[in-house]
Parts: sequence; structure tokens; C-alpha cells
Amino acid sequence: MFNVSHLASGYGQSAVIHDINLSVAKEEIVAVMGRNGMGKTTLFKTLMGILPLRDGSIKIDGVELGAMESHQRVSRGVAYVPQGRMIFPGMTVLENIQTGLAADARGKVPDELYALFPVLYEMRSRKGGNLSGGQQQQLAIARALATNPRVLLLDEPTEGIQPSIIKDIARSLKEIRKIRELTIIVSEQVLSFTLDIADRFLVIDKGRFVYEDTRANVDAPTISKYLSV
Repeated sequence: MFNVSHLASGYGQSAVIHDINLSVAKEEIVAVMGRNGMGKTTLFKTLMGILPLRDGSIKIDGVELGAMESHQRVSRGVAYVPQGRMIFPGMTVLENIQTGLAADARGKVPDELYALFPVLYEMRSRKGGNLSGGQQQQLAIARALATNPRVLLLDEPTEGIQPSIIKDIARSLKEIRKIRELTIIVSEQVLSFTLDIADRFLVIDKGRFVYEDTRANVDAPTISKYLSV
């Protein structure tokens, strides 16, 4: 359903991502694991169109996205929750979510989004900047879901979040996958989180995938070695 072939990208003269191939099925959750600086965020920015691809192909249901702007990829069904959340701190929770809604929604947030993240309903009039890190992460995910995506890209969603909230986010993601029939690709360094949610694991090292396996066969010690400094 979401296919990446021979993808290459980087910054200026610096090549970061090299010949990445990835095929993700409908409703599959794939974890891309790796240390800081190994290319996770560069990969996600390239998939979303924030960085131009230098070579290769990105397709959703057979439609090529490589030449599209980010907003066009959103309209095709790709949503992105960036590292650091990047919510609008001066806007309310409600206003943040509304930025993801289509015009024909007339600003009405679907009840299911509030059902997934009840705290956002309770705090819908509060400024986004006044929320905790975990609440801001839930807000960023809700804003992305407001675009009705088919593929959700999550870049390091557990960064700076306390363990109890990480468990809540894991539970919500599995519920979202079921309700929305959603494909999820998540980049992470926290193995316990991905072991809780992912169907398949890949490790990225120096811009290349160096390990891949399914949940049933995952070799946690090997992944841990790639995550250690």
C-alpha cells in the first residue's frame, strides 16, 4: 500500500539516505529504529516532501508522490507528526486540531478524536504551549489524524515523555490502527515502546537499513546493539 524504492536524499552536498527500500501493507505498523544521526528524521522528511528526494520513488496505492509538495501528499493520504511535536503553542488545543481539518468539516472536530484522546477534549480551550509534553504529543497526533490519512508517519513520538504517557500513546496507536484501518510508520529509539506496537522492525544505520524482521522473530538484543552509543 505504501512503497518506497531506491530512495536517496540528504542536505546540500551531503548524502544521508542511501538506496532505501520499504514496502508497508495496509494496517501494518512498522518501526524504524536507530540512534540519533543515523537518518530516521531525514527519511521521514523525505517521505513527507520537506526534503526533496535525490533518487528513487515513493508511492501510495500506486500513485507516485516523489514530485509532489507536502500539502499534496497530505491530500493523497500521508500525515506526519514531526520530532518535537511542533504544535502551535499560542493557539488553543481546538484551534491546533482544526488546522488539520478539511474545509468542508467547518471546524468541527470528529468525536472519535476526542474519544481517542479524552484529555484534549477537557483541555480544548487551553493554549497548546501550556500542555505537558505527553499532552502535546497527543495533540500532534490528533492534528495529523484530522487530515484523515491512510499512512501516519510518527517521528520519535516518545521523546521527552514520561513512561505512563508512553503506554497511553501505544494503546491509542493500536486503537487508531483498528478504527481507521491505518498504516503507521514510526521512528524510535525506545525498544520497549516499539515491541508493544510494531508488526515489523527495521534498523537504520548510516542511512541504510541493516536489519529487518517481523514481530514473531524480532531479535531484541541485536536491535539494542544498534541503539547503544
